Amino acid sequence: MVEVYLGLGSNLGDRERNIAQALELLGERGRVVAVSSLYETEPVGLTGPLFLNAVGLYQTELGPHELLSFIKGIEARLGRKTVLASRPIDIDILIYGELAMKSETLTIPHPHLVERAFVLVPLAELAPELVVSGTGQKVSQLLARVSRDGVRRWAPEKAMKGQRDV
Repeated sequence: MVEVYLGLGSNLGDRERNIAQALELLGERGRVVAVSSLYETEPVGLTGPLFLNAVGLYQTELGPHELLSFIKGIEARLGRKTVLASRPIDIDILIYGELAMKSETLTIPHPHLVERAFVLVPLAELAPELVVSGTGQKVSQLLARVSRDGVRRWAPEKAMKGQRDV
């Protein structure tokens, strides 16, 4: 099994429930090992309601393109209709083992990972010492380079299913 870090976000409907449902559905083809806290953030690149974001550590035997297809299916099942709009769920492959790749449909690590605090803050909760392929930098080092403005921990008293200290 490969360890994958997935970014999860929701800004429509019951945002926390949408993320919890996505995590549950991920269990159909792998195992969610850990989930960060939830963070409320402004949308990036669009207007709309605030997002809830989290990062999950996921183990799977799916290859990267198979995983992409699987998570796009989850997004569709949970009501996502468009690419660049408000959405009930968004799931991104952030890191897939030590793989670095670029194809027409998939880039790993995620191409915007190093510039997005709403991803780096929860990722640093789970894996601050993880070196991101192609950067030579640890997650904690990448996080130190970005502003955390607009990234607020949300409902810290509510634990997500599968959340644990790592």
